Amino acid sequence: MVAQAKPKMDINKLTGGEKAAIMLLALGEEHGAQLWEMFDDDEIRELSMAMSNLGTVDAELVEKLLLEFVSGMSSTGALVGTFDSTERLLSRFLPDERVSLVMDEIRGPAGRTMWDKLGNVNEVVLANYLKNEYPQTVAVVLSKIRADHAANVLGALPEDFSMEVVNRMLRMESVQKDILDKVEQTLRQEFMSNLARTNRRDSHETMAEIFNNFDRQTENRFMTSLEERNRDAAERIKALMFTFEDLAKLDPGSVQTLLRAVEKDKLALGLKGSSDTLRDLFLSNMTERAAKMLREDMDMMGPVRLKDVDEAQMMMVNIAKDLANKGEIMMADGNSEDELIY
Repeated sequence: MVAQAKPKMDINKLTGGEKAAIMLLALGEEHGAQLWEMFDDDEIRELSMAMSNLGTVDAELVEKLLLEFVSGMSSTGALVGTFDSTERLLSRFLPDERVSLVMDEIRGPAGRTMWDKLGNVNEVVLANYLKNEYPQTVAVVLSKIRADHAANVLGALPEDFSMEVVNRMLRMESVQKDILDKVEQTLRQEFMSNLARTNRRDSHETMAEIFNNFDRQTENRFMTSLEERNRDAAERIKALMFTFEDLAKLDPGSVQTLLRAVEKDKLALGLKGSSDTLRDLFLSNMTERAAKMLREDMDMMGPVRLKDVDEAQMMMVNIAKDLANKGEIMMADGNSEDELIY
């Protein structure tokens, strides 16, 4: 008779992989699916291996594990994941060279795989790199990315070279995995790393974006503190920020486009806490009847909470940014005669 394995009981003897496997089993298919989608193949293999070797796990151990997880999360307090904090964390247990490679790739184009990332690289930039590679290598790369992007890259390559690549692609049979792995490794080390370093953002731009997402009180608290410690940095961040008051830079057509995109109750709430200048700008771009109704709505609101006004104004700013990104509104830079399109 085969002896039945004893249920696992000691949380201190579990490895990190075993703990993760138990958590995922406890979450089940419905709640764990999104987590599984975020793992790469190596992580899925590691978790699957740990899961398949777990055997029976006592309910008491599952409860202890969940409590340990929740306790760890709650004691940590609010978490802010940034490139810098991630880099610092990785540096504690990975060699510097490997950390640099990982972070450079993260800073690069979006995409889970190398081929997804290449699909988000500008075709001219990619063509400029590939034109110095062997045509066979280029044929392999273009066969792995989206057809529409491959077509654009081919169009950006020198004509003779691109025809050679086309011929290679026509004659190409299935590519062995070790060759694909080697091409992928070369792209990661030589192309993506350099691209990421080239595209690395200025730290003040990053901070300005973070400040844009603060509520007004938090923004004032941090900005005041920063001004005391580093006035130059504070001024640079201010110049890069896009605030509610910056909506005053919109031209009349852009104001009218924004008015059509914002819900009326949010508009009234946002303008309730705005400057007279900005309020007049919006009202002057409405019909007389609509402006009269908006004024009445604001009067009927009575006192409103600053938090609600901040939220409404932030929502208007975000809508304005979305419209600007789509090219539907334009914004004039107050410090320059040039106009910026967001």
